[in-house]
This record gives sequence, C-alpha cells and structure tokens, in this order.
Amino acid sequence: MKSEQPVSATATIGILGAGRVGTAVARQALKAGYRVKLATSKPADEIELLVDIVVSGADAAEAAEAMSADLVVVAVPLHKYRTLHPAQLAGKTVIDVMNYWPAIDGQIDEFADDPRGSSEIIADFLADSLVVKSLNHIGYHELEEDGRPSGAADRRALALAGDHGGAKSVVAGFIDRLGYDTFDAGPLAAGRAFGPGTEIFNGRHSVAQMATLFAGASLAA
Repeated sequence: MKSEQPVSATATIGILGAGRVGTAVARQALKAGYRVKLATSKPADEIELLVDIVVSGADAAEAAEAMSADLVVVAVPLHKYRTLHPAQLAGKTVIDVMNYWPAIDGQIDEFADDPRGSSEIIADFLADSLVVKSLNHIGYHELEEDGRPSGAADRRALALAGDHGGAKSVVAGFIDRLGYDTFDAGPLAAGRAFGPGTEIFNGRHSVAQMATLFAGASLAA
C-alpha cells in the first residue's frame, strides 16, 4: 500500500543530490525543523565533510538511507535520473525538482524527442512512486530568501502537479513549512506549464496571480 500520510513536523526528509538546489532545499528544511538526510552517488563517509560545511545539521547518508525517509526530494542532474532505484522508492512520495533545460544543460534526446514533460518521464521510471513536480521554478538562492510565515501578505506561491491527491497534500504541507503557499496545477502533465521558459518559471507570483496564469495557459492549450 502506497503511503500518503501527512509529513509531520518531526519527519525525516531524504534529499538525493548535493548540488545547489539539493543543498538549498536541505537548509530550508532544516530551518523548518525537519531532520535531513543528504545523499549523492558517493558513499556517505566521502561527503560527510561537504555536508558538515555546506548543510550544517544535515546527516550525510547513503542513497538507500535517504530513499527510506518520510519524504524524498530528487535533485540529481536530470541526465542521471536512471541512477535512482525504483524499487527503493516504491510507495514513497517523491518531489521531482529537476528540469529539462536545453539552454543550460544541452539537449538530451530522450527528453527532446518525447512530447511529455520531464516529470512524466520520471514518473514512468519510478512507476511505483507517487511523483509530484514542484520546487523546480524557484532559484536555489530565492528558496532561502523568499520564504514568509503562513498568512503573510507578500507570501510567494509555488505550483505543484501530480496524479495522486494525497501525495500532493503531503508536498503542499512540506512546502508550507518551508515558507510558501502552493497552487495545485492539476495532474503531472500540468508541470509543463511551469517549466523553463514559461512565465510561471520566470517570475514570482502569489496564489491569485498563479491561478490567472494557469487559466491563461489552459485557454491557450
């Protein structure tokens, strides 16, 4: 049975990838009171010093340990997504923060030749996971600077998309604790509306502004 239970304030967040995005999410999650396990493709003891310096308070972990966390954030380079282990992520709610961005990363034929969004391809690979696309359209530095308390008039909203309502609720709760409102864009395919090159990707928006942008995107589709 796949778990869609809310992530408690004392939950453990597993983050796969220790680049700028992964470490920014890790620091923000620590500020929110979560325990964080950060992993890369390297053994935990080889990244322990890096984690201590860059994400003080997080635990350097083996990939399998991070994937066993209550909520898993995938922030590996997109072209390395097949290094993930679908069986170990089975039943997990997984936040996909990756983007297919040819202008930055170059063309990846697998994604360029597929009309689906990148997260739909990832979800096919992680067939037994509950994949939610979010945190992909905020800069890693902005993630740590733009967070506001719940109810703040200038609180920024982040979109999320997924095919499982319970999983989206889990992710929305997590993002709220990071300091952001959320806008439910709909099924995972809707993630294409906030990928690189879109108005949503390129700006800061409130929930109301995001609703207007998504309505326009729907009319144009």
